[in-house]
Amino acid sequence: MSCGSFFVIIIVMWKKAVSVFLIVIMTVCCLTQADILNRDGSEDARYASKREWYAAENTPFSPYPKTITYTLGKLSGAENSYMPDGDTYENNAYTRYLKKKLNVQNKDAFELSDNSYNERVSISIASGHLPDIFLVDSEEEVRKLAASGQIADLTDVYDNCASVHIQNIYSSYGSTILDRARIKGRLYALPETNIDNGPSLLWLRYDWLKKLNLPTPKTVDDVRTIIQAFMKNDPGGIGAGKTTGLLTLPELYGDSGYSQEYQTDIIFAKYNAYPGHWIQKNGKLVYGSVQPEVKKALAYLRDMYKDGTLDRNFLFRESENLIDLIVNGQCGAFFGPWWSPNNPLMEAVKKNPDADWRPYLIETGSDGSTSFASQNPNGKFVVVRKGFKHPEIVMKIVSVLFDYMPYGDDSTQELENYYISNVDPTARPLSINVDFKNALSSCYEHLNAVLTMGEDESGLDLLEGAYYKACRSYLDEVDSGGKISTENWAAYTSRIVASHKISDKRIKEVPSVYFSDTDTMKTSWWKLTDLEKKTFISIVTGDEPLSAFDDFVKTWYQDGGGKITLEVRQTNE
Repeated sequence: MSCGSFFVIIIVMWKKAVSVFLIVIMTVCCLTQADILNRDGSEDARYASKREWYAAENTPFSPYPKTITYTLGKLSGAENSYMPDGDTYENNAYTRYLKKKLNVQNKDAFELSDNSYNERVSISIASGHLPDIFLVDSEEEVRKLAASGQIADLTDVYDNCASVHIQNIYSSYGSTILDRARIKGRLYALPETNIDNGPSLLWLRYDWLKKLNLPTPKTVDDVRTIIQAFMKNDPGGIGAGKTTGLLTLPELYGDSGYSQEYQTDIIFAKYNAYPGHWIQKNGKLVYGSVQPEVKKALAYLRDMYKDGTLDRNFLFRESENLIDLIVNGQCGAFFGPWWSPNNPLMEAVKKNPDADWRPYLIETGSDGSTSFASQNPNGKFVVVRKGFKHPEIVMKIVSVLFDYMPYGDDSTQELENYYISNVDPTARPLSINVDFKNALSSCYEHLNAVLTMGEDESGLDLLEGAYYKACRSYLDEVDSGGKISTENWAAYTSRIVASHKISDKRIKEVPSVYFSDTDTMKTSWWKLTDLEKKTFISIVTGDEPLSAFDDFVKTWYQDGGGKITLEVRQTNE
């Protein structure tokens, strides 16, 4: 008899009697050790199988008894994410490791990048033909999918299958990051984490600087002077007048998501302006783009555009165009994050080993400080199609790939080689990162302690160990005077040189305090954003007078910005 209970209820009612007799017979039986074992003392196969499946579905690291194949909407990267020849998004170091550890395998429903990916996801949502696992860009999309019953509730599987280490990572950002994926207390998505990237750095051709005998830059005015000299004196030897000014994309400033390349945030910060961010000012929440300080920054950019120190063709640039200019030696300066050596500078140095790109922290305050607005603590969201039998897979994959893995483990050697070779993280099945808020500064401190202070590398984790090996190799190559590996150069320049720059104690972070959508934003924000972009570009290019900024601010408040500001303030009270 299987474990359980039954009730036999006999109710006897006599026609004229008031009394009711209730007899309850309850029998409970449970499996005993004898039930579990066969006659020869071996464990019953059926019980063992059930135990294995239970462990797989309810713990972070237990493998499935048989391979679980899941369909995936794959967000791909540039150039096949720079994986080694022969590796694909379905068969690479990450998928092979997950197959070995968890017995799971992705079958990609589609593989697309950037806007093409978002468009395909929208089509899949509209048609109702969703892959088992995919990414969305905003909490608003998470809410819509949850309301329409298209994605799974992940609350219980997070509690069961997100390791303690992973839960500690999310806790390092406070409760806000997971709250953005919760609806009425239930978790419907797994957010990506955006580690602290610090302010943008100026990436500069030091070999050109040295050739022209110019001092290294400290201020925004210094940057402008250097770019003028590059354009006038042609240190790259490409022909008079062909050197491009400061590279930037049409957006001019970075949004509150990832730290971005080719922006002018530092120039805005020179005037204590933080467009695109909700910040505290005089004790109240305000939208940075409509503050008077922005007008001063636009005036400076307008002058740069006029004299060419800001790329005169920035309106027509896309990332690919800018990379070509850098790789081909047609520009010598751009603002970008600490990881710029990995992309695009590694390719530039590979083509021209004499191109000496170096990072500089540019002052924005009269006291020598550098200010920047903090970024959104999370980016994309991983969601699971409702009805998929194993929604816990996303938690298990994240636990296996992002939990602590010690350096020197033979089972992770292939992953270590990926890190050393600068394979793009989009090679992972889930194209997200999950790491502690202070991961960058922590990594720098650990690497620096081993490289310069003699600490034992055995205390490093897998990622740190991989970068230690690359950095150690780079230093050995420099000492020997031999050929320098561009991969090793990129690792050392990003993880040591650039990371040291953004660990400067004079850096001041201006907190961004709102990243969601209010009710009015849902209907009006796109119009206000479009108005802002057109106004800023028109002012910088000289198509509109500087006074157009005042008209923009007035219209912004009238056309929904005033109401949105009140809603944001109420939300954060």
